[in-house]
Amino acid sequence: MAITYYGYPKCGSCLKAKAWLDAEGLSYHDVHIVETPPTIEELKKIVETSGLPLKKFYNTSGMKYRELGLKDRLPTMSDDEQFELLSSDGMLIKRPLVTDGSKVTLGFKESDFIENWKR
Repeated sequence: MAITYYGYPKCGSCLKAKAWLDAEGLSYHDVHIVETPPTIEELKKIVETSGLPLKKFYNTSGMKYRELGLKDRLPTMSDDEQFELLSSDGMLIKRPLVTDGSKVTLGFKESDFIENWKR
């Protein structure tokens, strides 16, 4: 399946991830995570595929996360409320988010990219 790359052009980790994918000659669908964040349905599928807890998908170092006081609010929010929140603002999602429908990586860690995306 094709790779979908959700990133933000001014994000350093995103730029590194994109450069890595390009250097490997991998083609991917580039999605601006702020202009077109994943839908609730897409996020549910991505989280399920990743096997990671939903809280890992939050950009905890982002200004928006701190502004909304999510560190204290998330533990009392339902999964549905969290998916709604994540899909409403791409700046809340940890990035880059890369998936091909059967694998998911969050952020850029070269060893994860080698393990998951190297051909």
